[in-house]
Amino acid sequence: MSRIVLAYSGRPATAATVERLAASYPGEVITVTLDLGQGKELEAVRDRALAMGAVRAHVLDANDLFVREFLLRALKAGALADGDRSFVPLLTRPLIAQKLVEVAAIEQATDVAHAGREGDDRIGVAVRTLAPQLTVVTVPREAAPAAGAARPVAAPAEPALVEIRFERGAPVALNGIAMPLLDVLSSLAIIAGAHGVNAARVLNDAHADLQHAIAPGKGEDLPGRYRELVDAGQWFDPAREALDAQVAKIQDKVSGTVRLKLFEGRCEIIDRKPAKLGRKLPVTAPHGADPAPRGPQKP
Repeated sequence: MSRIVLAYSGRPATAATVERLAASYPGEVITVTLDLGQGKELEAVRDRALAMGAVRAHVLDANDLFVREFLLRALKAGALADGDRSFVPLLTRPLIAQKLVEVAAIEQATDVAHAGREGDDRIGVAVRTLAPQLTVVTVPREAAPAAGAARPVAAPAEPALVEIRFERGAPVALNGIAMPLLDVLSSLAIIAGAHGVNAARVLNDAHADLQHAIAPGKGEDLPGRYRELVDAGQWFDPAREALDAQVAKIQDKVSGTVRLKLFEGRCEIIDRKPAKLGRKLPVTAPHGADPAPRGPQKP
């Protein structure tokens, strides 16, 4: 009997995907759900998938892998954000594709599937790069039920000051407290989100500023090229590996601390102290960056 492996998040937008695929596919449906820090939200996902027609439902812990192999690589390349746009959601696509291929091999499936909007084939591109023998099925994603109006949250009256310490391009501490990158992101999401600033942008701006201070003119074109590959779903293309090699040569020198002020949707760099120089440098916008503060953003 034929089998198809479906990427299933369990979110409202994909809630009916399992049921629709089970009704239309002439074989067994097997689901894969990635735990990227959702925790208790995934406790009922397996049971829900089985109740809607899946014969097996895999829930995989991919948190550390996502941070180490995807988030950190993109940050070091300066591609974790582009202004107000966060690339974190797009970075989950190649990871989903990778796990679909792995589970398909275990389950001896010939097809894989994912829910997606028309024209969005990033997961399909990644799957075909890794396993061209697999057939990729895109299940149309239904609109999620409209949520009730959120209660307005009072913005803090005072700005938040954050200090991020980097070692070889990787964030290792926030406000003087050593912590893993995932915890840095989680803590920044709370602090920055309260001021209408995206945490990915804060990290990306801080990293870009420190790199420009230490290695001005080095790798200026890398962020744009890296973002283009991510946006096109070409994470597993050899071109990305080549870019990683260029990035790695620069990151060996990118160590130090950056202080930022977050307030009313703005992210402003106050100063930075490169580790080797041991002294603060005057604030100047990184090469190619827009020094003007941006408007309010969604957290």
